[in-house]
Amino acid sequence: MMRDERGFTLIEIIAVLIILGILAAVALPKYFDLTTEAKNRAAMGAVAEAKGLLNLAWGKAALSLGGSPAMSDVAAAMPTNSATLGDFTVSYATAASSVSITASGTAPNVSGGTASGTWTLP
Repeated sequence: MMRDERGFTLIEIIAVLIILGILAAVALPKYFDLTTEAKNRAAMGAVAEAKGLLNLAWGKAALSLGGSPAMSDVAAAMPTNSATLGDFTVSYATAASSVSITASGTAPNVSGGTASGTWTLP
């Protein structure tokens, strides 16, 4: 007496494996691109924080000096060459009327993330 057994055929299983392989080949590179982009965007947040700190230093100098402060007044209020802002090391390079800012990730979850920006005197 034979039972009526139901299941997947070999062709159906192979088709599913091929589809899963194609999805993995497409999805994994996209995932790694997204993680790199997320690290760089987080570094942009650190650059924005540094710009905010420079704006704050400029505002404090403007209030204490009673006018529009020079770049040397703002530079006196900021860290010498670099500072640690959360998971990032932020480097400053002062020019005549601007500051170049570079942030790079130091924590394992943002390691490799970098961004740069420029703050100019208002």
